Amino acid sequence: MDLFRRLRRPPTLDLDDIQAAVLRARPEPYFGTHALLEITDQDAGRELLHRLASRVSSAAHWDEPRPSWLALAISYQGLVALGVPEASLTSFAANFRAGMAGRADRLRDTGVNAPDKWEQPFGSKRVHVAVSVYADNERDWRAEMAGYEQQLHGLPAVRLLSHQDFGATGWNVFGYRDGFSQPVVEGSGAEPLPGDGRPIKAGEFVLGYPSETGHPLPMPAPDDLGRNGTYVVFRKYHSHVAAFNRYLHDNGRTEDERELLAAKLVGRWRSGAPLALAPERDDPKLGEDPDRINDFGYADDPRGLKTPLGSHIRRMNPRDTKLEVLTDVNIRRIVRRSTSYGDALPTSVLKDDGRPRGLDFIALGARAIDNVEFLQSEWVNSGNFVGLGKEKDPMISLQDSSAYFTVPGTPPRRVHGIQSFNTLLGGEYFFMPSLTAITWLADPGGRHP
Repeated sequence: MDLFRRLRRPPTLDLDDIQAAVLRARPEPYFGTHALLEITDQDAGRELLHRLASRVSSAAHWDEPRPSWLALAISYQGLVALGVPEASLTSFAANFRAGMAGRADRLRDTGVNAPDKWEQPFGSKRVHVAVSVYADNERDWRAEMAGYEQQLHGLPAVRLLSHQDFGATGWNVFGYRDGFSQPVVEGSGAEPLPGDGRPIKAGEFVLGYPSETGHPLPMPAPDDLGRNGTYVVFRKYHSHVAAFNRYLHDNGRTEDERELLAAKLVGRWRSGAPLALAPERDDPKLGEDPDRINDFGYADDPRGLKTPLGSHIRRMNPRDTKLEVLTDVNIRRIVRRSTSYGDALPTSVLKDDGRPRGLDFIALGARAIDNVEFLQSEWVNSGNFVGLGKEKDPMISLQDSSAYFTVPGTPPRRVHGIQSFNTLLGGEYFFMPSLTAITWLADPGGRHP
């Protein structure tokens, strides 16, 4: 699929100042690395930002293919480590300052997903800077990484805590095509494709612009720090693919039955073709067509006979579903830059091989933290908003021992024994500064006392 095939309108955003990751589509296939850094000396941290400033890619010409780019984000503890003034620190959103581990109750991160079970260094308050490198081929990925790593030389007070490579050919470890349904940001220059809906106000995704309310959302002070920045939610999951395969085998007699159930759980066939347009059988050509793959709604399917009300994509973006618990769907949209790591398992493999594989869920937006906390609490771990009571998201929730999934029909079918197919390994909240803000943060000339 041509991820860059968008007609252009004159952009009205400060694209030269916004980081590329906010608007640039993840390539297909893709290669990359997520690195987490700790700053143990203020001056060294500022020097790091000074060195990386020229390597951080802007969103200028975001629609044109680029072989590689680098993104940078900073946690609240990282801002503290950099010596950001108290007046600026307190101007950040309260949930960002608390950190993901501190918001575990709101996120419903309990049991095996609780912070005390997370991989180090997540939740340790040592994660200060996140650097992500994206590329569309292995050679440019390695070249971009070499350039970034060179900037760490001579900075012993900047410690590498975690280095995770990722990559995929467009399908995640469960075998589904993903990453193609994104909101259109007003002012970005993007022409909506069929099914995208109207462009959403830029202030929902980038600070300093009018939001869906007509007014800019609160942003960090001063303007040089807050404007053109955004918030980032990073959550790393281990995916239990063999358990998912077993579940399908236990509840489907034939391969066709198993694949239909797999599509019902997600709301799309593995090809990406939506059930709303291909309810009976997969249509791979539809899954490759950017003009058709998202051109659907749910108003003609109020009972979920085609796309179950509790399916993953219908929960994450209800579109025109009539909700029992009302909310403005447009302010719940997020830019997703999620990545897969590890090898996929064939559908015939029913026993886990013990290798790491999973998903790095990455959400960006001016309300990204609020929205992910809302999604986790209300749409992922509850079904009240679509009349499903305690039924949870079939793919990313922490399931109870008596959990089931409802496939509507006459009569409806309840598929019992559904398990947790993803376990949270940790996560963090970050602020993705503008290019101006990176320079502001790196300035050693007395701007910060």
